[in-house]
Amino acid sequence: MNSSSTFRTVAVLGVIEIFAWGSSFYLMAVLAAPIAADTGWSPTTLSAGVSFGLLISGLAAPLVGRLIARHGGRPVLASGMLLLSAGLGCLGSAESLPAFFAAWLLLGLGMSAGLYDAAFSTLGRIYGHAARSPITQLTLWGGFASTLCWPLSAILVEEFGWRGACFVYAALHLSLTLPLALLGLPVASRSPGFPVEAGPPSSAVSLLDPRFLGVASAGVILAMVFTNWSVHLVTLLKVQGYTEAAAIAVGTLIGPAQVGARVLEMFGRGRHHPIWTMLVATASILLGLGGLLAGVPASLAMIAYGAGNGLWSIARGSLPLALFGAPGYAHTMGLLATPILVASAIAPPLGAWMIESSGPHIALGLLVGASIIPVALALVLLPTRHEKKPPCQKTGPQET
Repeated sequence: MNSSSTFRTVAVLGVIEIFAWGSSFYLMAVLAAPIAADTGWSPTTLSAGVSFGLLISGLAAPLVGRLIARHGGRPVLASGMLLLSAGLGCLGSAESLPAFFAAWLLLGLGMSAGLYDAAFSTLGRIYGHAARSPITQLTLWGGFASTLCWPLSAILVEEFGWRGACFVYAALHLSLTLPLALLGLPVASRSPGFPVEAGPPSSAVSLLDPRFLGVASAGVILAMVFTNWSVHLVTLLKVQGYTEAAAIAVGTLIGPAQVGARVLEMFGRGRHHPIWTMLVATASILLGLGGLLAGVPASLAMIAYGAGNGLWSIARGSLPLALFGAPGYAHTMGLLATPILVASAIAPPLGAWMIESSGPHIALGLLVGASIIPVALALVLLPTRHEKKPPCQKTGPQET
């Protein structure tokens, strides 16, 4: 593959991912308080909007995968940017709860067509079996989404209010990410390696394939662990004796640890099978949360947890490609995204119920217990790395 062309494609997707994540999944971390102060809506109601958006995103994911398999990533990602812009415009204009949830319906559709699963599928559609390295590079860009957009959102809220911040992000998608998707991504070609007929490709993975079930189950459990930890981090660290300020400071170590682990993975240049990435990722997450429960300093625990989180993003994109092959990859990613995103949607209220009913210490113990299962699944999947992939006629770029 042409290295300069690959860098350009990854860079285009990287900018798209930074602002797509920052204006959707990470948006309410900064906007929730000013929205609540302005409208009187409860924090529970505001978090329900995000959960609703994630639920819609998960339900739409299989369709998004089929569309990318059939038409390539460019029109799908461009549509995602339009949907995010429309959703942000509606959110900024929302004067009632029905309008608020309608905005999150649009944002959910935009997330389905514009976040990692769609971007990974696009890279798989372009590069076939050679997509692992571009996927790893893309996660480096995505790792800066919260780092860049949380301060940007705070500045926008201070200057223009929360509604103005939504409108600025909506305009940014129309003026930056949409043109990047339309002009910076390659046009899909009708390659014989990637069926373009309507419906799932003949090479799509079976939902009963034990390998698919293993990856999906690990993804569901980790999604619930990640989401609960992100939402309830301060509460769960307080029970370990940390003040709120110290808990927030410790939480900031997760992002750099994610990026650092992804850099190390990139230096590996794909010499190892992605199942090893999954095994190291899940073991690191277990060590981080388990160490915290055992009294290890939270800074060390969160570095291990963050590194595992960062590596899982790579494994989630590269492992299905290695196990099931390039033909049908976009459809497979859509099928995997549905249960993972639905799990992310139900995790915050479930975590809140666990903390309320059992206490933060027991809730942390349950997260540690749940983290054991993905490690076990990685060990079960380890022997399958030698199983033959479905045949693919080409391993180079599949779009022009």
